[in-house]
Amino acid sequence: MEVKPPPGRPQPDSGRRRRRRGEEGHDPKEPEQLRKLFIGGLSFETTDDSLREHFEKWGTLTDCVVMRDPQTKRSRGFGFVTYSCVEEVDAAMCARPHKVDGRVVEPKRAVSREDSVKPGAHLTVKKIFVGGIKEDTEEYNLRDYFEKYGKIETIEVMEDRQSGKKRGFAFVTFDDHDTVDKIVVQKYHTINGHNCEVKKALSKQEMQSAGSQRGRGGGSGNFMGRGGNFGGGGGNFGRGGNFGGRGNYGGGGNYNDFGNYSGQQQSNYGPMKGGSFGGRSSGSPYGGGYGSGGGSGGYGSRRF
Repeated sequence: MEVKPPPGRPQPDSGRRRRRRGEEGHDPKEPEQLRKLFIGGLSFETTDDSLREHFEKWGTLTDCVVMRDPQTKRSRGFGFVTYSCVEEVDAAMCARPHKVDGRVVEPKRAVSREDSVKPGAHLTVKKIFVGGIKEDTEEYNLRDYFEKYGKIETIEVMEDRQSGKKRGFAFVTFDDHDTVDKIVVQKYHTINGHNCEVKKALSKQEMQSAGSQRGRGGGSGNFMGRGGNFGGGGGNFGRGGNFGGRGNYGGGGNYNDFGNYSGQQQSNYGPMKGGSFGGRSSGSPYGGGYGSGGGSGGYGSRRF
């Protein structure tokens, strides 16, 4: 049964229309980025309507778009869907795998442009690095906090081998990479009363893979899994402290999972924190160079 808006409210637009921030249809307390999915691996036959028809089974879509080449109008093989609340995003991710127009697609939680340039931002991992934990934080504190996101496999609170003193960081491994994506897309986490920094934990091989993509610099806040050299200990992580020794690891592909509209399609998504989302290409609806080759997450390996 179709739900009609209250009297005085405009009728919802069609699937191709965009809703502006603050308008009816979504929880204003939930940022748009948290309600948005990047959909990779689309068939060239998939349209906005067929993409919407599939993903609206799990909730109300406030936006749905298949990205196309601005000149040829040919599909670039990926798109975005935005739900009205995070709960609907979770429902869609729990329903994986998804098949649209006969092709299995890969949905991932959208990554902000700010985060998309960080090494490994688009890698699929099941382990997170948790920095900034204090001496009074125990394993059970981490378990109590993170188990609400998904099933935990292991928790490692790192300690100094000689003194036994906690080194100020830990690793938590989950059974699903989407749990990691959901956690890291949230900027702030307070664990046992302390603000902590949470990022994807990358293996040495993943670090090297990220570094090989386009040879970008960067590398602040890169964390290696167990067995890596974690630098000066004592919580010296994140900004300015590159765990794993070598620093300057490249970015994970020249695309971002949270683009903005530009050109003919006006922006509905940014800016956030003073920075607009999207790439440098003003001629593309969602800037960011998706599908231009490279791309550590398996996206962008096809040229359109």
